[in-house]
Amino acid sequence: MHRAIAFIAATLLSAPLWAMHCPADMAEIDQQLKDNPPSDPAILEQVQQLRAQGEELHKAGDHTQSLQVLGEARELLKASR
Repeated sequence: MHRAIAFIAATLLSAPLWAMHCPADMAEIDQQLKDNPPSDPAILEQVQQLRAQGEELHKAGDHTQSLQVLGEARELLKASR
């Protein structure tokens, strides 16, 4: 019983931390797109779409999914270098 309560408390307390991480990831993606955008227009478009989707998920309160989508965008940027 104590473990369940501890798990629920940890989950509730960590939600704001996830929420704060989304804007940092979005800012990092924006900076990379500004400083060194992918040369492949298809990858650039995909990154921009994923970034926009991540922001919408963040605004909707789905921070876990937002971080996953933003992570995909970051990986595409990394792979395009």
